[in-house]
Amino acid sequence: MSQQQISLPAKLINGGIAGIVGVTCVFPIDLAKTRLQNQRSGQQIYKNMMDCLVKTIRSEGYLGMYRGAAVNLTLVTPEKAIKLAANDFFRQHLSKDGKGLTLFREMLAGCGAGMCQVIVTTPMEMLKIQLQDAGRLAAQQKKPVMMAPTKLVVTNAVLSRSYNSGPVASVPKAVSATQIAKELVQAQGIQGLYRGLGATLMRDVPFSIVYFPLFANLNRLGKPSPQESSPFYWAFLSGCVAGSTAAVAVNPCDVVKTRLQSLNKGASEESYNGVMDCVSKIMRKEGPAAFLKGAGCRALVIAPLFGIAQVMYFVGVGEYILDNFSLSFLSI
Repeated sequence: MSQQQISLPAKLINGGIAGIVGVTCVFPIDLAKTRLQNQRSGQQIYKNMMDCLVKTIRSEGYLGMYRGAAVNLTLVTPEKAIKLAANDFFRQHLSKDGKGLTLFREMLAGCGAGMCQVIVTTPMEMLKIQLQDAGRLAAQQKKPVMMAPTKLVVTNAVLSRSYNSGPVASVPKAVSATQIAKELVQAQGIQGLYRGLGATLMRDVPFSIVYFPLFANLNRLGKPSPQESSPFYWAFLSGCVAGSTAAVAVNPCDVVKTRLQSLNKGASEESYNGVMDCVSKIMRKEGPAAFLKGAGCRALVIAPLFGIAQVMYFVGVGEYILDNFSLSFLSI
């Protein structure tokens, strides 16, 4: 089935299911990425991805690797649905008489998709990062971590207007993602959930500009004929290659975004006043190599995530569900 024949509801279902399946598979690697990116020079707790995962299991248990997953699983459906559907929408409207798009128009469609998705991506990442980084902060303070899978141990001082590092309270309280969101909105309004929006745009727009054209061209190479779709395995491999390439390309922006959105700081970890201040301090104190922290993890996360997404999209899971739902409804 060609992309032009896929209905919008089917695209949304495909993107949503793909996001849930993908996140479930790769979330532990994403947690390792966040913790590695937030480490400062001279304060390393984790040597690499495997070391991070092993230490996480030892200190927090197996479910510790899925800290913050509930936020992602809740919001990844609309995020991936918006991203895939928006790209397809822009591609259709930028094409002339059903003809193929030029590379520039493909990049323009990807840009539009990236700008649309940040509506959901920014608050999702904001809440997820607080939950993911809690274990690193606890390990840095050399305190035992005893938290529920969806809880974050923080102090009242953290969830305040300043968001600067301060003295750690002796008796922390458990705060859920819902409570974090509530306190952010009460303290700063809705913009509190959109902290790091600029950095998120800097990451997701270039990512989409690289990913969607690269995937479209790689996938085109696997088509038996212009009228036929590429094979199942080719769509998966194309999504993996395009996703990992785009992920590594924008990793410096992801490091900046992660630092800006981390509300709770460890001992002697500085705060940042915007994107340029963050870039300047990282460059001065940690060097250019710091911008590649977690790049390998990010590639391992994005590759299967988008590979699965494209397989769902092209196999037509959404169409199958809609067709069977329609038949069941009509037979009542």
